[in-house]
Amino acid sequence: MNRRQFVKTAAIGAAASATIAAPAVAQSSPAIKWRLASSFPKSLDTLFASSEVFAKAVAEMTDNKFQIQVFAAGEIVPGLQAMDATTNGTVEMCHTACYYYLGKDPTFALLTGMPFGLNARMEDAWFTHGGGTELANDFLKKYNVISFPAGNTNAQMGGWYRKEIKDLADLQGLKFRVGGFAGRILSKLGVVPQQTAAGDIYPSLEKGTIDAVEWVGPYDDEKLGLYKVAKYYYYPAWWEGASMLHNLVNLEKWGELPPAYQAVLRTASTLQNDWLGSRYDSLNPAALKRLVAAGTQLRPFPQSVMEAAYKAAGEIYAEVSASNADFKKIYDSVVASRSDQYLWWQVAEYTYDTFMIRARSRS
Repeated sequence: MNRRQFVKTAAIGAAASATIAAPAVAQSSPAIKWRLASSFPKSLDTLFASSEVFAKAVAEMTDNKFQIQVFAAGEIVPGLQAMDATTNGTVEMCHTACYYYLGKDPTFALLTGMPFGLNARMEDAWFTHGGGTELANDFLKKYNVISFPAGNTNAQMGGWYRKEIKDLADLQGLKFRVGGFAGRILSKLGVVPQQTAAGDIYPSLEKGTIDAVEWVGPYDDEKLGLYKVAKYYYYPAWWEGASMLHNLVNLEKWGELPPAYQAVLRTASTLQNDWLGSRYDSLNPAALKRLVAAGTQLRPFPQSVMEAAYKAAGEIYAEVSASNADFKKIYDSVVASRSDQYLWWQVAEYTYDTFMIRARSRS
């Protein structure tokens, strides 16, 4: 075989190999376009932006072959219907707080963060290493979704009030925008809980439709302008020592993804989870200073309110656990984790933080 014939034969062979290999590559990395419905408005450049961070990571890890378009609350469905749209396949996935769906089953509340429950790092540990994600997904099969932790607000503030809360009597008849399980607990203390989406909070407080409101913390609350219509800012949000958000994915759509894309989605959710919690920690201190400078009055909840709320929470947990097996299974797991975690925190984390807080005041 002469040189020219050899080169020609080799070229034909290479072309044939490429023809055979191309379909396999295409099949493993298909072009896919999804839609994500966020429960949050674009004005919240923390919660909503975290989904943009997630979608960007998915695209970059797949050479733009797996693209997820993020839609704000109200663009496809209202914020509090994001999971419903995912369940029925209107969208492939959503970013939401599971406790928004408390009306379907109280178990949903435990997947975001129960009153007097875990703090943010403890939630991460429970979901990642304590069986939390497995328990969540076993429950969520009923709603045709699979979940991935996707951002924590960390400990929240106790909300904005037009009047001071000096004792339990000041809670009687208070119309309070509060999410999740806290509403049931506060009802036992005389509060009238209201479920209000983010975009409706300010006008409701301004018009007097509600008397008080909690949202997240200084940075987001400042953006919503809540300090302009209520000057008393209470802490802590005992109902949200942490608040885990989730990416929920339609189960059929999840099953259609190549394994590599499933891994990408899990990895990008982990990135989103890290990004959101650290962003709040970086933004809240300066925002709190600005709020106080603008006239905000910081107030701790009275001990009597904290103790009464803790007692009421225990009573409700016992009632619901007695009649809801799904709730009891997850609740028992969270409580066991909380007990062990606080044993550790009492020894190391709490003592270190307490010393440093006192040392800071002397500096």
